[in-house]
Amino acid sequence: MITSHADDPSRGGRVVGFPSGGGPTVLRILLGAQLRRLRIESGISREAAGEAIRGSHAKISRLELGRVSFKERDVADLLTLYGVTDPHERHALLSLVGQAKAQGWWHKYGDVLPNWFEVYVGLEEAAHVIRTYEIQFVPGLLQTRDYAKAVIMLGHGTAPPIEIERRIALRAARQARMRRPGAPKLWAVLDEAALRRPLGGREVLRAQIEHLIEMVDASHVIMQIMPLSSGGHAAAGGPFSILRFAEPELPDVVYLEQLTSALYIDKREEAEHYMHVMEQLCLEAQPPEESRSILEGLRDELLP
Repeated sequence: MITSHADDPSRGGRVVGFPSGGGPTVLRILLGAQLRRLRIESGISREAAGEAIRGSHAKISRLELGRVSFKERDVADLLTLYGVTDPHERHALLSLVGQAKAQGWWHKYGDVLPNWFEVYVGLEEAAHVIRTYEIQFVPGLLQTRDYAKAVIMLGHGTAPPIEIERRIALRAARQARMRRPGAPKLWAVLDEAALRRPLGGREVLRAQIEHLIEMVDASHVIMQIMPLSSGGHAAAGGPFSILRFAEPELPDVVYLEQLTSALYIDKREEAEHYMHVMEQLCLEAQPPEESRSILEGLRDELLP
C-alpha cells in the first residue's frame, strides 16, 4: 500500500502537499493514501467507512489504492467520519477530487487499452525514472513501428487491421511523450536473447537494432546489454519494470506484466528487493558505454 508521511506544518493539519502536474493517476493514489492514513489514525475499519459512503469495504480498499475515481460526496462523508473538520484541510482534499477524475491523454485509446494496463500508462506518464529489464522483447518505449507491430500480432493476430493500427498508435504516443521536456529517464537492461529473436524477420530486427544504436545517444536513455555469456543472473525469473516518482510521498512501484493482467507492487520492502535485483543486473550487464559496439556487432551479423 502506498502511504503518505508528511504533514502541513504551515497549518498544523494532517494534509500532505500534492503535485500539480503529476497527472490523474498519481493524484488518485496520493489522495487515496491520504484517506487511508486518516482512517487508520481515526481507528475506523474499512467496513465502517464503506457503510458511511453507502458502499463496502472492497470499495474503500479500491479508493485507498487509487484504483477508481472519487466522488466529492464520498470524500466529504469520509472526512466527516474521520473527524476532519478544519475547512483548510477539507478544501485541500476536496479540491483534488476533480483533478484526480480528469481523463489522461490515453483515454482516447480506451478501445484498445485494458484497465490493468491503463494504470501503468498513467504511472509511466508521471514517473521521474523508469528502470526496466527485458528478456523476451525490446522494451515498448524503444520499439520501431514494424517491430511493435510484430510484437502486437503475437497476442492479437486475429484482430482487425484497424485495431492493430490503434495499438501501434498508442505505443507511438507513449514514445512521443518520452521525448517531451521533463520526460522520465529510461534505464533499460536488455537481454541479448531479446536482440537476437527475429520478430518480424531479419529486416525488421536489423532496423530495430539500428534504432537502438540511435537511442544510445539520447539524453534521456541509459541502455545496457546482458550478454548470453553471463549465464544465470538475479532476474532469471522474468522481466520487470520499476517506476520512481519525484514526489517523496510515493514509493517505487514495481510492474510485472502477465498475459491478461499485471501485478503492481508498491510495498516498500518488496519494491526494495526488486531494486536490489535491478542494481545487480546493472553490475552484471555490460556497461552503458559498451552498448553501441555490441549493437553494431549484432546489426552486422544481420547484414546480407
